[in-house]
Amino acid sequence: MSRQRKIALVGNPNAGKSALFNALTGARQKIANYPGVTVERKSGRMVLPTGEPVEMTDLPGAYGLDATSPDEEVTSKVIAGKFAGEAEPDVLVIVLDASNLEQHLVFAQELLALGKPSVVALNMVDLAERDGLVLDAAVLEEELGVKVVPTVAVRRRGLAELGEAIASAESRHAGPGLTDLGPTERRVAAHAMANAAILSESKQHRLHARLDQVLLNPWLGPLILFAFLFVVFQAVFAWAAPLMDGLDAGAGWLHDTVKAAMPAGLVRDLLTDGVISGVGSVVVFLPQIVILFAFILAMEASGYMARAAFLMDRLMAYVGLSGRSFIPLLSSFACAIPGIMATRSITDPKDRLTTILIAPLMTCSARLPVYAVIIGAFIPNTNLGWGIGLQGVVLFGLYVAGIVGAMIVALLLRSSITKGAASGFIMEMPKYQMPRLKDMAIGLWQRAWIFLRRAGTIIFTVTVVLWVLLNFPQARPGESQVDASIAGKLANGLAVVVEPIGFNRDMALALIPAMAAREVAVSSLATTYAVDAGDDEDQQAVELGDRLKGRWSLPMALAFLAWFVFAPQCMSTIAVTRRETNGWKWPSFMLAYLFGLAYVAAGVTYWIAVGVGL
Repeated sequence: MSRQRKIALVGNPNAGKSALFNALTGARQKIANYPGVTVERKSGRMVLPTGEPVEMTDLPGAYGLDATSPDEEVTSKVIAGKFAGEAEPDVLVIVLDASNLEQHLVFAQELLALGKPSVVALNMVDLAERDGLVLDAAVLEEELGVKVVPTVAVRRRGLAELGEAIASAESRHAGPGLTDLGPTERRVAAHAMANAAILSESKQHRLHARLDQVLLNPWLGPLILFAFLFVVFQAVFAWAAPLMDGLDAGAGWLHDTVKAAMPAGLVRDLLTDGVISGVGSVVVFLPQIVILFAFILAMEASGYMARAAFLMDRLMAYVGLSGRSFIPLLSSFACAIPGIMATRSITDPKDRLTTILIAPLMTCSARLPVYAVIIGAFIPNTNLGWGIGLQGVVLFGLYVAGIVGAMIVALLLRSSITKGAASGFIMEMPKYQMPRLKDMAIGLWQRAWIFLRRAGTIIFTVTVVLWVLLNFPQARPGESQVDASIAGKLANGLAVVVEPIGFNRDMALALIPAMAAREVAVSSLATTYAVDAGDDEDQQAVELGDRLKGRWSLPMALAFLAWFVFAPQCMSTIAVTRRETNGWKWPSFMLAYLFGLAYVAAGVTYWIAVGVGL
């Protein structure tokens, strides 16, 4: 009895292989894992139009035979007949996404170069037509040298024709001109084939293609991206100012109302100097955070975010990182915690570890209140022309400093303790579309609520604890309350360590509670100066920014900003790092190198600023 022939469905992820497999095999399926790996194995029985029964296997999605993940390794070995217990496929059914033909043709050429009996299923032609793209399968047949069958798996279109093509597939020589092509040549050939196969396309489809020609250009694309980000940080200051002034006025009104309504005493001081002055000084920056996230959500919804990731892939490769690291690092601009958790998608362990270790260098939203209060106090709101403000330029520079620092650290790590070669990176480009206002509103509400919840829990708790430490024991007549307090004595001890980098006692005091959350540095400073003002109403009426200008020099303020660019002021991030690396070795290393980097950066910034006479 002859062996039952084996058919393998193979192609890029998201080509519709699983839908095609389900349509061809129906309920005659078995699902298990490949021996020794946690990669799903789906096999089923199909009867060809000739009456011949065959075994069909849905191979994991892959971008190439040079494996960069467990999924791709399984696919490569099964096709080559090198996987234990798996017979070599008799026929390859190469599944292409008709709406993303050029990308999928790159892998198809590599498969056809093997010379195995093959058939191409041009899948999801209905979605391509919906997007205004009509393709000629005959042209692709001529270019590829194998039968090309248009299919719509979910509607069972083209299945009979595909079955006939599988039944008649025979051993053949590799497709014309495919055997000697390298990756670059295959991509160029895929572009030419895809263009040749187009019968017609809509104006919208042509517009999207032209946008990609500009936005993904290796030289023009990065310039557009950085120009866009520059505009974002200008908007964070310019657009948020009226709303911030309103929130600040509201906090001041609440402070004065509570003070007038309650008798003097510790309870009133707790509410006014601790809760309202401390928490209110952070909440006032909510408009800036909302504006920043509005731009980020718009980038994601429009399809531009994926293109930004593609543009940054080349930069990532220069420092030894896989392009797969970009998405976790991008997530870290919101918060390093989900960014570190997102590194689970990185298959190379050294690549993943490097990404975890540099994720805290991405400027998370928790740093924004710290940056905003210092920049607002010490950097003049000078118009540099064409709507460009100096404050926005400085904020943009701080974000760039974090990114550059992360890339330098990654390069050093990848050439030493996490040494290894960068793996390849391919990603699907989503279609351009206008962001939906409803989805944007929901996303902004969720992020605003997260910020307010932190203000009402972590920041509130730490601020109250700090207020207690600042108010006990009570100062003797003529003595500063901060000097007499427990918090003041702790800060005096730390001040000895940070004095060489230009920090005074108040700055040292802000660093301690800020380990719970970076924003607490702002509420700590506000609470400290509110307690220090005591019953002096003139001093209490002074805003935090004005108080800072009266106590700090410009070099001190710049050093404080440099510290927060690099310092790991977030214990939650350290806890997640410990969980993701299964021990304290790498979190301890992260703490040591980030605090060391912050100390050096703050010191260099301070002494340069002093040296040039700022």
